Amino acid sequence: MAHISVDCCSPSPCVSLPGIPLSVLSVPMEDKYKCQQCRQVLRKPVQAMCGHRFCVHCLRLLTSSGPKPCEACRQEEIYEEPMSILNSDQAFPDNAAGREIASLPARCLHQGCTWTGSVKEYEAQHEGVCDYEQVQCEACKNLILRIHRERHADRECEARTLNCKYCKVSFTYNEIKAHDETCVKFPLQCKDCGKKKIPREKFNDHSRSCAKSKTACPFSEVGCKAVIENGKPSDHEQASTMEHLRLLLPMVLSLVHGRADGLPALDWQEDPGCLYRAPEEGAHGGARAAPAAVDLDKKVSALENVVCVLNREVEHNSVTLEAYSHQHRLDQDKMENLGNKVRQLERMLTMRDLQLAETEQLLREMQFCTFDGVFVWKISEFLRRRQDALAGRTPAMFSPAFYSSKYGYKMCLRLYLNGDGTGRGTHLSLFFVVMRGKCDALLKWPFSQKVTLMLLDQNNREHIIDAFRPDVTSTSFQQPISEMNIASGCPLFCPLAKLAGKSSYLRNDTIFIKAIVDLTGL
Repeated sequence: MAHISVDCCSPSPCVSLPGIPLSVLSVPMEDKYKCQQCRQVLRKPVQAMCGHRFCVHCLRLLTSSGPKPCEACRQEEIYEEPMSILNSDQAFPDNAAGREIASLPARCLHQGCTWTGSVKEYEAQHEGVCDYEQVQCEACKNLILRIHRERHADRECEARTLNCKYCKVSFTYNEIKAHDETCVKFPLQCKDCGKKKIPREKFNDHSRSCAKSKTACPFSEVGCKAVIENGKPSDHEQASTMEHLRLLLPMVLSLVHGRADGLPALDWQEDPGCLYRAPEEGAHGGARAAPAAVDLDKKVSALENVVCVLNREVEHNSVTLEAYSHQHRLDQDKMENLGNKVRQLERMLTMRDLQLAETEQLLREMQFCTFDGVFVWKISEFLRRRQDALAGRTPAMFSPAFYSSKYGYKMCLRLYLNGDGTGRGTHLSLFFVVMRGKCDALLKWPFSQKVTLMLLDQNNREHIIDAFRPDVTSTSFQQPISEMNIASGCPLFCPLAKLAGKSSYLRNDTIFIKAIVDLTGL
């Protein structure tokens, strides 16, 4: 009877976070606790077929585009296909390593924090909530200590939101000063009369009506440089009549000279309190020019009013646009906050899924578990599983664990439906695996009990039986240091031809395999 050693695996679909930083540990780091990919402390460790450990997140990331060769196997010069091919579907959760890591002493890696505890407590209670961790301000994107986040948001953040105390529109801190330069409600002071708290939107109206506001003299067009108060234009005109006449004299003379040269004549006549032009009799050109000038003045005045209204409308639209822009920024901030909350919930959901997967695995193990060294393995959907083996999707499958006694050896079976090694393509290959149990320290090692493997005839006539006694020098039967030892068994257990046609070993697409561990001497 031939013997062969093979690798072991167990699928694990979990997705988690990268490894825990090495500086969290307060004791020297052992290589067995280090992820082969990220080189940090293993977080939710899984073990690949080759025996190397990875964080579940790192393995999924590494094999996201398909199976990859194990670089650790290459570095250790133990590379062997297919055992050294990494595939997340063929890795199993290394719960024993996870428990060992969880019990290691830990400390906070952030300067100023004095927290200490275990790695398990660090992940569950301290990671992500440390007051001395640097976090990014959601508004200004600067890094601050979590303990200072509230003070920063209230008093220091350049992007914090404030309401204009005049128009009540919301702005960020670094925009509020620029807003004061355009705020329509911002209070201004009249330099002429000294009146305070005049809203910017009403300041122009006040300037026009302010009695002490100064404007240019109406005769500034002909050279008067006086600036007069709004309430005293008549005083200036009466006091400066002679000056105004002196300034008008050159214009009058130019008109007279124009008349002598044959141009239309206009007479300037003096009337008490005003000066006006009157056309000479028969001077039809002057009569036509006066109405035209009046019409032009009316049009200019109307256009000035239109421009004034348009300016007010543009100013109003600018303020409205600024308010909409600010509201848009607030909406974006809210969306970002909601996105952060969604990511936090997704992280919590991932953790719950991981816990649920571990619980489900434990329940499956307990459902089929036996404690007398005898185990019957029912394998249904045989034809589909054999097709998966032929296609290379699932070349091997593991049975649930069983025990020699409640506190005895923990064991399982591994079956290749298309054979392995010398039996590939011609035989069923069946192997026996010693697993790491809770009471291994109390047991006798190496494992030396006789093992009998059987493919049951469902007519109870002729079972296919193979048995062997363990080679006590083989590493397959020493006390396990990982989740499973290397398997050992029968690559030529049963010819596949015996399962063809109307086989008594295959009924209703189901076969039964039985394992018996001799308990003599235990």
